[in-house]
Amino acid sequence: MTGLDTAGRRGLPGLSYPERYLHDLSLELTERFDGTFNAETVERYVLESYTALLRTATVKAHLTSRVKRFAADRLTALAQVKGAIAHEVPEVLFVCEQNAGRSQMAAVLTHSIAGDRVHVRSAGSAPAAELNPAVVTALEELGLDVSREFPKPLTDDVVQAADVVVTMGCGDACPIYPGKRYLDWHLDDPELLTLDEVRRVRDEIRTHIEQLLQTLESESNE
Repeated sequence: MTGLDTAGRRGLPGLSYPERYLHDLSLELTERFDGTFNAETVERYVLESYTALLRTATVKAHLTSRVKRFAADRLTALAQVKGAIAHEVPEVLFVCEQNAGRSQMAAVLTHSIAGDRVHVRSAGSAPAAELNPAVVTALEELGLDVSREFPKPLTDDVVQAADVVVTMGCGDACPIYPGKRYLDWHLDDPELLTLDEVRRVRDEIRTHIEQLLQTLESESNE
């Protein structure tokens, strides 16, 4: 029989949590997705998300908030695939190798330009520990806040939830699903570039995004 935690809530059975906050997060997300996912599914996603982010974590203090956002976003994506959450706007996923440069710039810029007309996610086939400092600078120069962004591993659920998957040098790591649009943008990797060159890549990404948004808007009006 499962006992109560210190707050008087009934604990989830069958798991030994490496960090106490993971237990509390599992309870919180189980309540949030009640009626869509059972407790075991939520537990698995929380622990998988924690393990994935722990591999590259350099500042453990950031893990709490990052695991919460990553696990919640993955569960949201899975709920979209199941049809439990309405799919009201196009879903665009940007993927590069480290999710520290190109895909992050694309996601932040798309959100800045399109607002709520498009929902964006980003991920990496081999995520880095932190964002590229030059990329952060190039985005902050435009007044864009990237303080809450962090590299995330590519997972199957976010690919399945996407309408458009834009790859930027992630190799063959991105799974292919029928009925989705796949685009490959050939862009230089900011990891090897000066700040001025990163600014050039940033502006190239903006041009690609504007073209993509025009296409999506045109299709929605047909």
